[in-house]
Amino acid sequence: MKIAIIFGSSADKMIMVKAAEVLRDLGVAFSAHILSAHRTPELLRETLQAVEAAGAEAIIAGAGLAAHLPGVIASQTLIPVIGVPIAAGGLGGLDALLSMVQMPKPIPVATVGVNNAANAAHLACEILALKDPELRKRLSAFRDKMKADFQQENKEVTL
Repeated sequence: MKIAIIFGSSADKMIMVKAAEVLRDLGVAFSAHILSAHRTPELLRETLQAVEAAGAEAIIAGAGLAAHLPGVIASQTLIPVIGVPIAAGGLGGLDALLSMVQMPKPIPVATVGVNNAANAAHLACEILALKDPELRKRLSAFRDKMKADFQQENKEVTL
C-alpha cells in the first residue's frame, strides 16, 4: 500500500471514490478508511500507525465543514497529507477549504480544490513518482494520452 485515503464520513464516499479511481487507473496500491478526528481519535491514531508501518508515502484526507481531519492527521505523522475539502453545509466547501489551507506552521496540509479528490490522487502520484520510475512512466503516458485526446477532440472547430 502506497497511499492511504481517509475521510470522515460515509457521506464523503461519493467524492473520495474519485481518488481511488485515479489510483487504480495508474496502478497505485491504496487503502481506504472512514475515521473521525473527533468521534474516533484513538482509532485514527492506531490506523495512522498501521499506515506508516505498511509503508504509505502519502495520505489523501477528505473532510467537510470545519474539516479538522487532514490537520489532525498531519499533526500525527510525517507522511505528506493532501486535503480534499468537501462541500457540506451552507458554505459550499469554503469553510473546509479555508480550514485546510490555513493550517498553522509547521504542520502543512497540501490542499486541492473543493470536491477534487481526483486531483489529490494525481498530486499523490506525482510525489511517489519522484522515487518510482515506473509510476513516472505511467504518469507521463497518461499526460501524453490526455494531450492527444484533447487535440483530437478539438481538431476542427466550427462555429
